Amino acid sequence: MPHKRKLIVTHHAPDLDACGAVWMLKRFDPEGYADAKIAFVNPGKRISYEEALRHGAELHEITHVDTGKGRFDHHQEERGSMHISATSLVYDYVCSLDENLKDDEALNVICEFITDVDHFQEIYWPEADSYRYNFMIYDLIRGFEYQDQHDDNVQLRFGLECLDSAYAVIKHHISAVQSIEENGQVLEVAGRKGLAIESRNDDTIKIAQKMGYEVVIRKDPKLGIIRIKARPDSDIDLTDLYNAILEKDQVGKWYMHPSKKMLLNGSVKDRSSTPSPLTLNQVVKMALEICKQ
Repeated sequence: MPHKRKLIVTHHAPDLDACGAVWMLKRFDPEGYADAKIAFVNPGKRISYEEALRHGAELHEITHVDTGKGRFDHHQEERGSMHISATSLVYDYVCSLDENLKDDEALNVICEFITDVDHFQEIYWPEADSYRYNFMIYDLIRGFEYQDQHDDNVQLRFGLECLDSAYAVIKHHISAVQSIEENGQVLEVAGRKGLAIESRNDDTIKIAQKMGYEVVIRKDPKLGIIRIKARPDSDIDLTDLYNAILEKDQVGKWYMHPSKKMLLNGSVKDRSSTPSPLTLNQVVKMALEICKQ
């Protein structure tokens, strides 16, 4: 018997919570929802039997999220004061299917973030009226509602793509923190707290700087590229280190940023970069000897 596609129903102009609930169903219950069709109704409503048939679905093949006051909705009177969301309700469901998802820190972060935003907790964030928050995922999704040719499917698809990207970035962030804690070598460069690390994860540089390291030296053990960065607010000047490296390394392709705070031997953006044969320890030794306050 051929597989019958299910129908997920959410509200028009799907917000972050609606997008999050659909995303979790499709991504973490693929057997049931990976190829599910999507339909939209007015907020709080359920899809009519006639409309469901037009989508080729029987009532038992329909799942409402963030609308309809069913299993994956949180707008019932008895749920009004609970800190839950459609996304958190779906999260509980997918975790019941696979208990390993409870240990997925990135997925938990996404669930908590969406639930907080759905309860307007962003009004308590630092500088809550700053324009920077208009660049966040929930406002970018909402921006589709202000475009002349608004389309529910386009808005939802954008939200799902954003969540795929956010999930990947958060996982990368978590991995970077673990790498710093497990493999980072703490240094003192030019009288400042520094870190040297061999890691495939380039996020280790920025995250280490957020953790208070003023200069970070990273070598990618697979690609061989080396990247050295000082915090923008640091008075460290990498010019002397750059010149010393060029004198010793006749193979690698190096670039020094005009700020004198970034010394780069390659990146995923530069397809013509040539990795340095220098080891991490060699570069660290040079940095300790050459960098001045």
